Amino acid sequence: MSNHVYKKIELTGSSAVGIQEAIENAVSKAGETNGNMRWFEVVETRGHIEKGKIAHWQVTVKIGVALTE
Repeated sequence: MSNHVYKKIELTGSSAVGIQEAIENAVSKAGETNGNMRWFEVVETRGHIEKGKIAHWQVTVKIGVALTE
C-alpha cells in the first residue's frame, strides 16, 4: 500500500427511506465536487419524528479524500 495524505470533509445526508440512503445521498453529493474519495465513517445518526413516527433520517459522515496518489 502506498503512502497517502487525506483531507476529511463532513456532511449530513438525509432520507425519508432509511439510514443507508441518507449515507448514499451524502456520498453522492460529495462526489460531485470531490475526486479521489476513498472512505467514509458514520459519526452521527439522528432522525426527525412526526406524529410519533420516524419521518426522516439524518446521517453525518466524514469522507476521506486522497490528496496524493
